[in-house]
Amino acid sequence: MSRMLFSPGRYIQGAGAIKEIGVHAARIGTSALVIGGKTALSLCAQDILDSFSAHGLSCHQECFQGVSSQQEIRRLTGLAAANRVDVIIALGGGAVIDAGKAVAHEMNLPVIVVPTVVSTDAPCSALSVIYSDTGVFERYLFLRKNPDCILVDTTLVAGAPVRFLVAGMGDALATFWESDTCFRSGKPNPLTGGALPTLATRALARLCYETLRESGLQAKLAVERHVITPAVEAIVEANTLLSGLSSENGGHAAAHSIHNGLTTLKAAGDKLHGEKVAFGLLAQLVLEGRPASAIEEVQDFCFSVGLPLCLEDLGIANPGPDDVEQIAAAAVAAGETIHSSWFPVTADMVAAAIWTADALGTHYKMASRC
Repeated sequence: MSRMLFSPGRYIQGAGAIKEIGVHAARIGTSALVIGGKTALSLCAQDILDSFSAHGLSCHQECFQGVSSQQEIRRLTGLAAANRVDVIIALGGGAVIDAGKAVAHEMNLPVIVVPTVVSTDAPCSALSVIYSDTGVFERYLFLRKNPDCILVDTTLVAGAPVRFLVAGMGDALATFWESDTCFRSGKPNPLTGGALPTLATRALARLCYETLRESGLQAKLAVERHVITPAVEAIVEANTLLSGLSSENGGHAAAHSIHNGLTTLKAAGDKLHGEKVAFGLLAQLVLEGRPASAIEEVQDFCFSVGLPLCLEDLGIANPGPDDVEQIAAAAVAAGETIHSSWFPVTADMVAAAIWTADALGTHYKMASRC
């Protein structure tokens, strides 16, 4: 079987990079639909217009409605068609990026992704996550190709609430462990059409994990003060490029499936993707029987940067058996990536892992107060 590496066409990162967007857009089109939330548009609209004008480009700007749902994707696709654009620009966080990539896919147009926060590794992938209108996970949409361009302005990232950067670290934290699960099992990766991963993928996953442990806390403290340091640049790259490439090419496993299960609980509805993935990873490590030292290593990192360690941290206080069984049942649904494991997985096994990860996290927090 062939080995394969999927990647975006171009990756740009640096302070003030948004002012260069016209240079990169001019390579692939002449007229763009810029999709962004109110905050993202207020921060970037003028810089985009100025850069586009300097390169003879035009654009229509549209406010994203908040959820990457099929209904919202249809609405945005209709606007793109009505304005006869030839480029889609997705500006903002993970939800708008997923929606923008899906619109480009539906219309077979190039897409430029401009994350204003790095709370997930969504920018680089040839994948959109589709949710219901109320935010419950529905399905993955596999795209024909990766984005044509990723442009990350670290000034915008450093100006955003630090919670988003930390959530991105939670999503990236799972990358090494999930891809390791897929390497062990040797099962086909649906994101790459079943192709085997390259050595580069393994190296990227390891580098992502090492970068998080080396620079994560320092980057968090810097962004709390809205400043950019080498550690911030390193974590932005880890959250976006390193995690994006290694998770897509290496594969997902239990952490993301347990995240999907968590989205079915209303109590966790206000928690970010990476926050839920971080707890999902702790449950995955228990499920797989990983060494206690590995679990403690991940717990240490989560505690240092403020990622969830137990269900209470996700807003699920005093969970009952029905809550955990609901998460577990959704996590093992047909097609879920938890089945990338090297052993058969049942809902009972997942529920046991969730209860144990929750207990370990509660114990860790109590011990840290002593």
